[in-house]
Amino acid sequence: MSLSVQFLSLLAMIGTGIMAGAFMDLVGTGTAHAGKKSFIRKYTIWFEVFGWVLIGCGTFYILFLVRDGAWRMYDPFAQISGMLLYVSCFYKPFRFFGRILLIMIVKPIWFIIHVIISIIRQLIRIAVRIVVLLLTPFVKLFRILSRNLFIKREI
Repeated sequence: MSLSVQFLSLLAMIGTGIMAGAFMDLVGTGTAHAGKKSFIRKYTIWFEVFGWVLIGCGTFYILFLVRDGAWRMYDPFAQISGMLLYVSCFYKPFRFFGRILLIMIVKPIWFIIHVIISIIRQLIRIAVRIVVLLLTPFVKLFRILSRNLFIKREI
């Protein structure tokens, strides 16, 4: 294996460490901001375990792309240094980029979904009120008839 391939694979492992740090920061932030009784907060440990499994699978996929799956002793150190590099240098830019994505993409989509659900809910309420209004005379008639027809009368 040439020196340039080793250097590129080292950079790839540092990059997977940076992505691992960003992904685990995303999982940690998402679970921390979830409601106290939410599904996400209840199963936080499983989300983190699943996140680490995804990071491991992604790392081995990168290893297959870069080195045909060959694992070297310096790979864990490169990943740990990538995670430390994320914490020291890339933490604020990733958070800034995440806030921009949240404000420009996620919140407008969430708002549109919320508006659509509200409109559908109001349409259902209007339809139910119309049906109740149309059935009110029949219900009153049924009550009057049932009282008069089924009253036990003594002879």
